[in-house]
Amino acid sequence: MDNVDFEVPQLKREEWERLWREHWSTQGASAFELAPNEGSESEFLSQVRSPEGERNRLSRIIEEFEEGFRRLYRLGPAVTVFGSARFGEGTPQYELGRQVGRELARAGFAVMTGGGPGMMEAANRGAKEAGGTSIGCNIVLPFEQQANPYLDEVINFHYFFTRKVMLVKYSCAFVCLPGGFGTLDELFEADTLIQCRKIGPFPLILLGRKFWGSLLRFVWDLREAGAISPEDIGFGSVLDSPEEAVSLIVNHIPADVRARLEPK
Repeated sequence: MDNVDFEVPQLKREEWERLWREHWSTQGASAFELAPNEGSESEFLSQVRSPEGERNRLSRIIEEFEEGFRRLYRLGPAVTVFGSARFGEGTPQYELGRQVGRELARAGFAVMTGGGPGMMEAANRGAKEAGGTSIGCNIVLPFEQQANPYLDEVINFHYFFTRKVMLVKYSCAFVCLPGGFGTLDELFEADTLIQCRKIGPFPLILLGRKFWGSLLRFVWDLREAGAISPEDIGFGSVLDSPEEAVSLIVNHIPADVRARLEPK
């Protein structure tokens, strides 16, 4: 691999620092939960942990798991598509997601996404247009995320980790479209579970060679530094073609899963 200097120029470092300070200066009080402290005024600034509060939270978490399990356990072979909510209709990224959803549905897969707009919508839309099953595991946020209109079924979650369990548990492969922090989180969640043999091994495909190039270079740097094993750099296949991606998935999923596909 070519040696590339990734040193961030001074002006960009200063801009990064400025934006960081601006962001955190406008966030208000922290949501950190403090341990009880008799006579302290801290409860006026933050929430205070209590066994009763934790039991109530645990009940809400269990309810989300139960809802997801109940509504998804009959789902046939499915592929989860990760991607940004910020690439809307009319962008090349959106069209890429739409093609992915279409090709997956034609091959007989249900298409599952985070249920939101952008590239999630695009993949669900492609699946719907091809006559396939389109599922959304939507996260309830104070901004940005609303369930898209191309879903046969939508399940709403308040906790990211319960949502991610569903996106991983009911999938036999993963396609990562261009995205930001959330997409990276989901990508490496799937990668870590595959690496540690907790799931699969299932195909993990990154679509968009140009977009994912910097990530591949970073992963190579991790290998060179000894932070990961040499074989770990093969965690995902990087492609540009949705057709090639779906063909790879079909050819690499377990035979008993492949036998249940019903191509359109």
